[in-house]
Amino acid sequence: METQYTSLTPRLAEHNPLRIIKNAKSKLGRPAFIAGPMVRYSKLPFRELVRHYNTDIVYTPMILAREFVRNDVARASDFTTNPADRSVIVQVGCNNVEDLLKFVEMIHPYVDGIGLNCGCPIKEQVREGIGAALMSEPELVSSMVKAVKQKYGDKICIETKIRIHPDIKETLKFVKMVEESGVDFITVHGRTKNTRSSVPVNLDAIKAVKEAVSVPVVANGDCFSLQDAYDIAEYTGVDGVMAVRGILANPALFAGYKSAPWSAVERFWDLATSYGLPFRIIQHHLSQMLEKKIPKKVLKEMNETTSLVDMIDWFDANFILRRKGDANFATHEDPTWRMNREQAAHI
Repeated sequence: METQYTSLTPRLAEHNPLRIIKNAKSKLGRPAFIAGPMVRYSKLPFRELVRHYNTDIVYTPMILAREFVRNDVARASDFTTNPADRSVIVQVGCNNVEDLLKFVEMIHPYVDGIGLNCGCPIKEQVREGIGAALMSEPELVSSMVKAVKQKYGDKICIETKIRIHPDIKETLKFVKMVEESGVDFITVHGRTKNTRSSVPVNLDAIKAVKEAVSVPVVANGDCFSLQDAYDIAEYTGVDGVMAVRGILANPALFAGYKSAPWSAVERFWDLATSYGLPFRIIQHHLSQMLEKKIPKKVLKEMNETTSLVDMIDWFDANFILRRKGDANFATHEDPTWRMNREQAAHI
């Protein structure tokens, strides 16, 4: 099986997530900036987009190991990449050593790290024994991590993304077991699997995890601005901060923009149409990015378009939408309206 990888460009050590996390802290004096996994939305065009705006590491959407190793259609549809897609961590949903090892064997030449999902609270995933269901299976998680590290050693960077338990002592026991199994770093979403996203993230729990282990720890939850990232890191002492909902709405979050700049909109249009994304996914990305940029009535019009062609026509009718190669492409923070400012203000 190794022979099929001989034509691939080797993964460079500089893209290893563990090295990036350590260098961010020691050389840049800041936490590593990380875009987390998003079902349907952290695909290749979006991953490339956020790298324009100071994001160090980007995750793929979660891939189900069972389907990936058994189904070539799933492999073709679930994961796409290119030589510029670095540093990238593939997140995997899995609940047994056999499938995980097969998955890692297939995908490891194409990624910089493997992230084992122990935090997804979606009921369907929990019923399948993956995601947050694994938070009650520390021995199983430890055995999966250990199996990967025993086979690949430092050739594979493996992370576990967890949620906290109602009793923090149980979480600390969990992370210590996983650490002993050889995990390279741990990401902690500071909510339990049943905590609503409207409830503030538990930073004290994340801090407790950081103090309990010696491997790097990444904080996840409630990062909606660059200042949030610094504040979370300062309070908890973590080595990296992950944004998910925040970076979906504002891909330039880690570059210090308070809302998605128009440059991100133009870049996303270019990437999404060049690489190809389903219309509804493109529409959702743009709706998220424009929510704080244009009046609600105008945004509603965009969300009511029913095809990619209609949406492109709508953009061209309302804004100066520059294409790659045009003068001043992806250089503006605010949209240039076709109408004058007074008209736009009274929509």
